[in-house]
Amino acid sequence: MALEVGDTFPGGTVLTLGDDGRPAPVELGEKLEGRKVVIFALPGAFTGTCSTAHMPSFVRTADEIRGKGVDEVICLSVNDPFTLSAWGTQLGADDAEITMLADAGGEVTKALGQDFTAPPAGLYGRSKRYVCVVENGKITHVGAEPNPGECQISSGEAVLEAL
Repeated sequence: MALEVGDTFPGGTVLTLGDDGRPAPVELGEKLEGRKVVIFALPGAFTGTCSTAHMPSFVRTADEIRGKGVDEVICLSVNDPFTLSAWGTQLGADDAEITMLADAGGEVTKALGQDFTAPPAGLYGRSKRYVCVVENGKITHVGAEPNPGECQISSGEAVLEAL
């Protein structure tokens, strides 16, 4: 499946780090139902472009994005919830109220056809870099990078313009 406007964003169980410090399941389909959500996906916590460009762009713009009628800003990554949470805290995602969701087994990423492997970088089964606006489960905007090392059409600023 390619990311295309009009398609249904796949459901599936992803993980967040609960208040008790334990992984907690989140049913993605239920989370998207009846809501307008921005989901940005990236190759991984603590990786170069993700740390220097992608996440910071959403930390800067999250309030403005929500001001455009978006109910929630979600970061989705093929990571474990512990790493994703620590990384998000370090970069200010908590303060920006960005929801960190770990697609730990990559099932949602694979269902979207957005998985890739880059052995020279030590990345296996990771997510390509993209952003989607999802309204009531349907994709209404896509910004997918042609290269996971780039962050222009999937940035917070780019999706803010699209809204």
